Amino acid sequence: MRIALLLLAALTLALPGPVQAQSPTLPTPLRVVASFSILADMARQVGEDRVTVRALAGPDQDLHGFEPRPSDIQAVAQADVLIVNGLGLEGWAKRIADAAGFHGVTVVATRGIATRDIAARAGPDPHAWQDLANARQYVANIRDGLVAADPARAPATTAAAARYRAELAALDSEIRALFAAIPRAQRRIVTSHDAFAYFAAAYGIDMHAVSGTWRDAEPSARELATLAAQVKRQNIRALFLENAGNPAALRALASETNTKIGGQLYADALSPPNGPAATYTAMMRHNAQTIAAALR
Repeated sequence: MRIALLLLAALTLALPGPVQAQSPTLPTPLRVVASFSILADMARQVGEDRVTVRALAGPDQDLHGFEPRPSDIQAVAQADVLIVNGLGLEGWAKRIADAAGFHGVTVVATRGIATRDIAARAGPDPHAWQDLANARQYVANIRDGLVAADPARAPATTAAAARYRAELAALDSEIRALFAAIPRAQRRIVTSHDAFAYFAAAYGIDMHAVSGTWRDAEPSARELATLAAQVKRQNIRALFLENAGNPAALRALASETNTKIGGQLYADALSPPNGPAATYTAMMRHNAQTIAAALR
């Protein structure tokens, strides 16, 4: 009997146990590096859970004075896709890509966009994302780059891009209606640096700036005096700070002209996640609503 029990136990142990369900292997997300936070957010909206995204210049970080860290070069070296704005905005991007030995897909987000010229220097204004119509082209270029890097998931990426482009078109209509309610003669403001020319052209606003498009020089006393005279002559209603710039010159102008500071705008960088401009659409809506509230 004892031998029979031992044989039964041995047979029981030898029998296969219940079949365990095998979890399907999920596709590995694309590794995407974007030159700055606005492009990074666009990539997340298009790529959704099919991508992991890193911004080199992060929220509230001045893009123009960006200095890469060794970890940035390593991230680019490991990336499948690198997204840059182009138009000379990121003079450091090619140096990082070369140092990293990057051989993935490069997306130039401004490809195909009709640019605006810069009066102060030769070359186009790179801040094209400040017009939502241009942003829809940014999204199309990012979509094409992600599809080129990951053709197997093209349908999902294309569908997400279509949804996002529709959201941008709806926001464009919302902002146009917002400014249409304000008399054209009242739509005059001053910002910290000249990053809003595309926004101004799209929505019929006269915008002036205390420093140039590239933030590469503080205005001289003479330039500030000229701008102060213009503020008074044209009865400009509000001045606006920016999240990633030096506010000293604009505060001096506000004091000189006794003009109110209408709030803080976001030009080249998003806010941190808990701020009012944590995504590109939130940034554009915040800027429009902040400007409109000061002009009424």
